[in-house]
Amino acid sequence: MSENLKKLTGKNPKDFEPVAYSLINMPDVDLFKELVDKEDYLYDFIKQNVSKRLEKVCNKDNYRNLLQLLKYYSPSYEDFIISVLVKYANEDLTDSMLDLIENGNEDEKTYCAKYFSFIKDPLAIEYLKDNAYSENSYLSSNSISALSSFGEREIYNEAIAKLKSDDEFEQLSGAKFLVSYGDKSAYNAIIETIKTSSFAEHIATELPYLINLKEIIGSDKTNGLFILNNIINGLGEVSALSQVFDFELYEILENLIKGSITSEIAVVLLNAIDKFETLTENDEYLFDETKDTKQEIYDIKNLLSELNKNELIKLTDEELNQDSLFVFNALEFSQNIQKMRELLNSNNQTILLKTVEILKTHGVLSADDKNIALEKVSNEDIKNIILAI
Repeated sequence: MSENLKKLTGKNPKDFEPVAYSLINMPDVDLFKELVDKEDYLYDFIKQNVSKRLEKVCNKDNYRNLLQLLKYYSPSYEDFIISVLVKYANEDLTDSMLDLIENGNEDEKTYCAKYFSFIKDPLAIEYLKDNAYSENSYLSSNSISALSSFGEREIYNEAIAKLKSDDEFEQLSGAKFLVSYGDKSAYNAIIETIKTSSFAEHIATELPYLINLKEIIGSDKTNGLFILNNIINGLGEVSALSQVFDFELYEILENLIKGSITSEIAVVLLNAIDKFETLTENDEYLFDETKDTKQEIYDIKNLLSELNKNELIKLTDEELNQDSLFVFNALEFSQNIQKMRELLNSNNQTILLKTVEILKTHGVLSADDKNIALEKVSNEDIKNIILAI
């Protein structure tokens, strides 16, 4: 870390004030680049302090210097930069931002997309559409948010249509778009996609950024628990462990434990117990995590350790039916062989395969069980798997 960056991020006004002044008024692009590069090593409160220090220096005479800093994107400094540019926005500045969103690098386009969430110049719309599905998540998110502020519904409807695609990647890109767009009316369409998509865990992880997970569970309990269950499945694989804070997972699980535990909740809690045991018993999951994230993971594990697994397992039998959203997890936890065998009459071929696999795991799979399942299977791949079991 350079001496100037140490001063800028330090506590002494005699040190940070002249450095902040110089960064904005020169502008010192190299120092800003270093600040962005070191972002992951700085505490949030330090980055917030730096933002305030830099914003304080900005005025009507030097605000255009910020354009030179746009080459280096940071979500930590985006708000102060855009708020200043919006404050002093005029036709010349907007023309410059239009040029950058067309010809700039991805970082510049990301800042510009945010700018056009506030300065609604219709000339920006086509550029925003071009970047709405960028692989750069910051650029796509800012572009979609800006399009939402313009009230662009055609591209919204295109995203809804993507949810019905046979391509799982299209489904996921559609869901991500809709979450960034911020229209909660997309909730039902996203839920229905999660129920049938092989990317259920990926899409479920996005949904709480549209509607708070606690709110979903409170108003639409079965679907909310289903989303929660998929989020738990994806922790450490699909989603970062630090997202347990975003999802407010500890509080949600604590509330479920304190309330009346239904068969659906029992399945979710058993799944959570298994997941957090796995996360804490394998160093590869926690090795690179922050101290706070590690502590939260262990706190959730300790919370779940108070549960009586045998009592929860007894409750899972009720979910052993083909119409349950929790049937696959219930099969893994239940000890009721008779109820499992009843699922061999299911019309869902994936459930038939899972049931045969679980019966095999319990050492009770008979030739009759396989034959009953095979009579209902038309998918050749599933049929071959069952024959090989």
